[in-house]
Amino acid sequence: MPLTYPAGVMKEHLHTREQAGLFDISHMKLFEVSGPDAVALLSKACPLDASGLDISQSKLTFFLNEQAGILDDLIVTRLGADRFMVVANAGNAAADEAHLRDLAKDFDCKIDPLDRVFLAIQGPEAWAVLSRAGIETGSLTFMHGIEPRQNWFMSRSGYTGEDGFEIGLPEADARALVEKLLADERVMWIGLAARDSLRLEAGLCLHGQDITPETDPASAALMWAIPKELRATGAFIGAETLCEIAARGPVEKRVGLKPEGRQPVRAGAQLFDENGNPAGRVTSGGFGPSVGHPVAMGYVPVDLAKPGTRLFADVRGAKIAVDAHSLPFTQHRYRKG
Repeated sequence: MPLTYPAGVMKEHLHTREQAGLFDISHMKLFEVSGPDAVALLSKACPLDASGLDISQSKLTFFLNEQAGILDDLIVTRLGADRFMVVANAGNAAADEAHLRDLAKDFDCKIDPLDRVFLAIQGPEAWAVLSRAGIETGSLTFMHGIEPRQNWFMSRSGYTGEDGFEIGLPEADARALVEKLLADERVMWIGLAARDSLRLEAGLCLHGQDITPETDPASAALMWAIPKELRATGAFIGAETLCEIAARGPVEKRVGLKPEGRQPVRAGAQLFDENGNPAGRVTSGGFGPSVGHPVAMGYVPVDLAKPGTRLFADVRGAKIAVDAHSLPFTQHRYRKG
């Protein structure tokens, strides 16, 4: 993905919130996991009850290490009794495949990386744009996925906080679809910079920054993605450590951060409390075009995580006041029913 297209990050961001943004996310990777032990494999690899997923249901989950650190965040969709689609992050795709294949040695199942173009169309007009292009989405709700055509995978999900869809399909089909989509005046190409500002306003994590192999789901405020019954009894990798962390409570917590004024606070900035004591770090930051002010997220001690708590970020030697802020900064507008 380019950082921006000719329209520029501000217009691309606002266009996605108002109409429909088209993203080429082919750098991400789709894996099909199938076979008699597919459920067992995924339930071991992730803090996930794969057997409890309905057909077409999607679920945010993770690969964890034994220390409950997040190796990657994934979306798993059940396509059949023993078939699943796994969508992995670009930078982790090779490591994720190796991790899954290593675990699969003890299970009767197959791991098939798919050669697909992967597109996302996001925004309030996304469904109408797809309908005009001949792809009906009416019965598909948020966090569900289907195979609408041979070698196609489509889910109602995304990385912007808006209603939208992600579609994996063969290159020849993708070229024809993109031509149809771009012929619609409501569609604009969106680059990596706007993708980042959109997801940051929506309070969504970027692996490698907001979550890493040194970050556990409890500290990252992502325990909602793990079924309650699994938190104490799960047999997934990292279960014992995660149970211990959850029982004693995390030391730090991921929060939104709202800088005072117009100066963005970027990833890597150190945070301090009102007495000048170290108080965490910024993991993502920039300007939020939809909210009209800088937005950021990071980690602070639990006792400083309450919204409104005043902190200070070190930006090239200057102390910028920031307040802990609830996430997301913009309301999610998913179609849940």
